[in-house]
Amino acid sequence: MIIDRGYEVMSSKERVLCAINHAEPDRVPINYQTNAVIDRKLKEQLSLKHDDDEGLCEVLGVDFRGIGASYTGDSLHFTTSEDRMVDPLYGWILRYIENKSGGYWDYCDFPLIDADEDQVALWKLPDPDDFDYNGLVQQVDANKKFALYLGNPGLACIINTAGFLRGMEQVFVDLITDDPAGLLLISKIMQFQLEKFERELDVIGKHADFVWIGEDLGTQHTPLISPQILHKHILPWHKKFIDMASSYDLPVMMHTCGSSSWVYEDYIKIGLKGVETLQPEAANMGPRYLKETYGGRLFFHGCISTAGPLAYGTVEDVTENVRETLEIMMPGGGYILCPTHQIQDNSPVDNVIEMYRAAHLYGRYKK
Repeated sequence: MIIDRGYEVMSSKERVLCAINHAEPDRVPINYQTNAVIDRKLKEQLSLKHDDDEGLCEVLGVDFRGIGASYTGDSLHFTTSEDRMVDPLYGWILRYIENKSGGYWDYCDFPLIDADEDQVALWKLPDPDDFDYNGLVQQVDANKKFALYLGNPGLACIINTAGFLRGMEQVFVDLITDDPAGLLLISKIMQFQLEKFERELDVIGKHADFVWIGEDLGTQHTPLISPQILHKHILPWHKKFIDMASSYDLPVMMHTCGSSSWVYEDYIKIGLKGVETLQPEAANMGPRYLKETYGGRLFFHGCISTAGPLAYGTVEDVTENVRETLEIMMPGGGYILCPTHQIQDNSPVDNVIEMYRAAHLYGRYKK
């Protein structure tokens, strides 16, 4: 299966900037997200070395590269059990969960689930001083032709990040009851991320192209939280990140899982420019609904479901899914083709390759 990248007259950076500013580039911009197992299988199928990330991106035509300051300090938390892995910076705990197609590390134990304010106050988080901000310049220089983003779906993410330490149920209780311990944990995480983010912007803000933040706000059918909690506990923190990015003229894209379009008007008001994940099977998240309701006001990143034809269909089904999505989302620009989440182990490799082949074939704008 050959991916024909023949129709390209723009650089990746030019292509993405054109699209997120709601104009039509030479072809639809393309991004890539997979877990480790399917990434390895994909490289094997394409005769690439297991660590040749750049080679894979080149074959697929990926237009994006992420940049960020790397940690240079000491480990703050340590793994003490053979069947657990502890994140050295935040201290959350994971265990490996196997399934019939592979496996993944999932959060467990939740070390701060019963913590009071004093215990939360003592919990170690990274010091913004312990990051290599000067190394960002080298990252920019090495990736000048690509669209560069600062952040990821974990930046500014309140519910998930606190939930990794406190448990999701307790975080929702914290938000509903204004629990002092839970709110202190959220404040500590956000303050650290915000300070690190500001230092990164000070170094390379003029060279990045957009900022990526995240927050999961919907189930498949309904909101995860009330509008009252959104406005009280979530939006004020996110506005700080969006305002800071805006001071460098950087648009912000937010990761929103599930049925999340209920928040889009509120986020447009505080300056959000793009949204991603875009699970088409969730309520009010289909490509046509999004394009008709928010096209021209938000740019879109995603829509190719990792729980749809990509995982469970034939190669022909994937072709049709990509073609139909592009037909709806491409006109007028404002669309980036990408899987809705990291592609999982249960997606056949041929289907994954076909997604990118079809993107290049049907994602060409007529000039």
